Amino acid sequence: MVHVSRLSKTLFLLLVSAVYIFLYTPIIVLILYSFNKGGFPDIWRGFSLHWYQDLLHSVEIWRAFQNSVIVALTSSVFSVMMAVCFIHGSRRYGRDFTKIFYSNVIVSDIVLAVGMLTLFSALAVPLGLTTIIAGHTLLGLGFTIPVIKGRYDELDDSLIEASLDLGASSQYTFFHVIIPFLYPAILSSFLLAIIVSFDDFLIAFFCSGASVQTLSLYIFSMIRSGISPVVNALSTLLLVVSLLMIVIMLMFQKNILRK
Repeated sequence: MVHVSRLSKTLFLLLVSAVYIFLYTPIIVLILYSFNKGGFPDIWRGFSLHWYQDLLHSVEIWRAFQNSVIVALTSSVFSVMMAVCFIHGSRRYGRDFTKIFYSNVIVSDIVLAVGMLTLFSALAVPLGLTTIIAGHTLLGLGFTIPVIKGRYDELDDSLIEASLDLGASSQYTFFHVIIPFLYPAILSSFLLAIIVSFDDFLIAFFCSGASVQTLSLYIFSMIRSGISPVVNALSTLLLVVSLLMIVIMLMFQKNILRK
């Protein structure tokens, strides 16, 4: 019986290891070839930062990066602000207005992207940065609301009642009692929304139009015209930035649990 248990545990570890190798080997190859002196695909011809230099001197990439930063920051701010308003309003008026946004995580991005495009077309809204921001704001609500709501549910009603009993107005209580309590969750969800916005392709593809490019759209256009090692360098930098933001987000989440 003990032998069978050890065998099953060993097989389970081998299966998990095989899955992780299958998932992360392409990423490792991508990172290695971003430092390859030769082209892609090509044999290893030595270490070089040539493709990173081309990346830093590319005007098109910097323009796409600027658009992605504008979209990510703006949509994340809107997502956090709307999430706080929906959550606070749900608790104040006794009706949960947030459950509908949980479907953003469940429903496929292609459904959300086509739905947004249909809405913009019906309302004759010109596609561009504004429509991408609107789509990413809606997408971000599915990630910001659960994080902030989890923190908000831990708020003791006696704190709000004490603030009101001491003569504070509802606005003063909201900005000086509730918001400071939600501060770690707000920052954590804000970083999460930025990561989601940077990694999104489908909503940007359907809602961008022909005049605006984000980083994800630029990478897609480069791949269509032929694989360039610059794509490897750009993808490596995006991976590093995403990992750093995830680490920062986890630090804020640990801060939430400690408090």
